[in-house]
Amino acid sequence: MAKIDSEQETLLLQAGQALARHDAPTALTLLDRADAFGRTHNSLLNRSVAYRLLGDFTAAIGILDQALELQPYDFMALLAKGAMVEKIAGAKAAVPVYRDALKIAPPRTHIPPTVTAQMDYAAHLVDTHASALRDFMQAEVAALKDGLEEAVRDRFDESLEIYAGLKQPVKQQPLLLNYPRLPVIPFYDRTLFPWLAELEAATETIQAELEPLLEESFDAFTPYIAFPKGAPVNQWGELNHSRKWTSLFLWKNGEKQQAMCDRCPQTTRILEGLPMAHQDGFSPTAVFSALQPRTHIPPHTGSSNVRLLAHLPLRLPGSARFRVGNTVRNWKMGQAWVFDDTIEHEAWNDADDIRVILIFDVWNPYLTEQEKLLITAMMKAQRAFMQD
Repeated sequence: MAKIDSEQETLLLQAGQALARHDAPTALTLLDRADAFGRTHNSLLNRSVAYRLLGDFTAAIGILDQALELQPYDFMALLAKGAMVEKIAGAKAAVPVYRDALKIAPPRTHIPPTVTAQMDYAAHLVDTHASALRDFMQAEVAALKDGLEEAVRDRFDESLEIYAGLKQPVKQQPLLLNYPRLPVIPFYDRTLFPWLAELEAATETIQAELEPLLEESFDAFTPYIAFPKGAPVNQWGELNHSRKWTSLFLWKNGEKQQAMCDRCPQTTRILEGLPMAHQDGFSPTAVFSALQPRTHIPPHTGSSNVRLLAHLPLRLPGSARFRVGNTVRNWKMGQAWVFDDTIEHEAWNDADDIRVILIFDVWNPYLTEQEKLLITAMMKAQRAFMQD
């Protein structure tokens, strides 16, 4: 691209002033003279505006395509092209262009209000299109869904919403270890954990040991989030060192908390009879997790997909929701589940009293016994290397 000299710069400035007056013919004449020095990305954008003012939207799109050849990630050019495509071919044709523009949009604080309004319009159009597409596809396949098992129906419905553009595919984002070729499953099938029924049957026994702790020793519950001073807290600012979300450990990073286990002998016996993930120095972890009323645990991910987390609700004073990936569930007393915490998840206690669940980790059922031994040895070796 040719270097802009002073005369060309003056011509481009005058063309911009003509466009501000909506004088497209004068602007095009000035741009022709400026382009004699060499066509620039700026001149192409101005030329497209001139054709837009003249109502020649096809020509405007052609010029924008030339500008995008020079700078493919020009947000303003893509947004303008979407508007032109919408005028010529309608909203459905414009949606892919708008969607591409929104993917590369700069932060809203860096965008003038008029452009922010255009961006919001594009986002609304994309969302409206996605919802309409979802509804249309659901209507078309409705007859085929009769009689489907709930799990199959849920998985298909999620795929349809991803296909329509309303949701994103879930992915594992471990903070520590990402073991390859393990399935990405938000909530695991109960049949993989036949001991869940035994755990659920023990709910009242565990509750009986929890209640005195809540009534007499709630100070022993410590903030679940406790970053040191100076550490970046990111989404945890509100909960860092806060008693809005507290915990009482029975096992922590593989170490049995004997004093607390002595206070909960039946709970300890029940947990010891379950296939918790035993890794010296790492797991199991078993903890009572208490969330105060009207408190939200923000989206986050766990450390490794080699183990999963089991939840058993123990105190549910009202509505309490839990999201893993694209799936939102309500806790129900007496019903446990196992989920992959390396998939983004978050929780809400919408009630007016404290919510408490028992959390503990188990091995991922798709690992062999040999893999469990190898993974544990590998993780211990990494720790030894870092300490040395």
